[in-house]
Amino acid sequence: MDLLCLDVGSTWTKGALVSAAGELLGTAQCPTTPPEVLRGIRAVTDELGAGSAEVLACSSAGGGLRLAVVGQERLVSAEAGYRVALSAGAKVVHVAAGGLDGAGLRSVRAARPDVVLLVGGTDGGDEKVLLHNARRLGANRIAVPVVLAGNVKVRDEALELLRGRTVVATDNVLPDVGELAAGPARRAIREVFLEHVIGGKGLSRGPRFRRLVRMVTPDAVLAGVSRLAAILGEQREQAGAVLVVDVGGATTDVYSAVSIVDEETHAVALPADRRTVEGDIGMRWSAPGIVAEAAAERLIATDETELLAPQANRLAAQPNLTASEVDTRLAGLAAVLAVRRHLRMVDGRLGPRGAGLIVLSGGVFRHATPDQLAGIEQVLRADPILRPVLRTASITVDRRYVLAPAGLLADAGRTAAADRLLTGIAA
Repeated sequence: MDLLCLDVGSTWTKGALVSAAGELLGTAQCPTTPPEVLRGIRAVTDELGAGSAEVLACSSAGGGLRLAVVGQERLVSAEAGYRVALSAGAKVVHVAAGGLDGAGLRSVRAARPDVVLLVGGTDGGDEKVLLHNARRLGANRIAVPVVLAGNVKVRDEALELLRGRTVVATDNVLPDVGELAAGPARRAIREVFLEHVIGGKGLSRGPRFRRLVRMVTPDAVLAGVSRLAAILGEQREQAGAVLVVDVGGATTDVYSAVSIVDEETHAVALPADRRTVEGDIGMRWSAPGIVAEAAAERLIATDETELLAPQANRLAAQPNLTASEVDTRLAGLAAVLAVRRHLRMVDGRLGPRGAGLIVLSGGVFRHATPDQLAGIEQVLRADPILRPVLRTASITVDRRYVLAPAGLLADAGRTAAADRLLTGIAA
């Protein structure tokens, strides 16, 4: 049976029809249709003639998954929670460290998270901060679901303090110092998103859409990136990390995955795959942010700043404008800035061999000419901060938009189909 892989975003609903063997049979997209996204799904399904196909869907509509981390120490448990959240495809909108007070609770609320990830203490270690924060969250009626992933020795006591809230308890993200256990918390975050969040986004009137969605879109892309890293690790003895740069109209996401994990010891270990999202860097609504940050990082001189700033402002005010030459320059700057930030988040490390493959994703890259892509590649390779990490990397474009579909297939246990779908990128 064919499979229809759907990605329901805030702007576009995309579909990829894939055979059981992983052959890409066709793609289609249409504008997302809130408050009833099923209309857009039906339009894509009809265009592809996929009415009898098995459906696998992910979604970032309604802003995706917004997550707040409440932890113990900024550099230990809160950092562990932060890194787990990033690797779960969530947009981390707030991080609190230490015992919550009134101001801290107000900050959590002001961030408008969909989920709170509550962590703290190693197993059998400190109990006070975790229990204090559970008590404050329970007493002050933080309405959003809570994923409890702290010291398992006081799990039952924390659950009692959170009684009346929607809580999913799982294993500690930091069972011992330096040991990051991301898997259980990632699965719990996904469970909460699917069961308690996606249905509350006002995207569909009935339960069918909620039943269709298996993953938040960045989680699906991250699964595809992770699978791509595994393929390269099998194909190439000296494979480095896979780095994906997805430049959109409002945000730029960067994903990385390693096939060989760095064995160095760190206070909080890095997961093998991770994602960062830059909400102030994008090709349309966030175009002014590209220019401002590029000027602050001294990527562009004053005269170019004065030239680009008014054009970026126009693009933000009129997102449907077409500006090919400006887009190419903004895309190159956005990619450099976002990868720089990603490297800072992962301590400058993409595994022991740096990046082996860079995948550029987003309409600006898919529609670029060969000369424009060559210019963007030159900008990336020439950057003094990125150069050491990218020195041996090859660069390609995800022209068929297969990373999210491949992630959906891999998550559904269709690994062989996912691998075939990714063959064009891995080659």
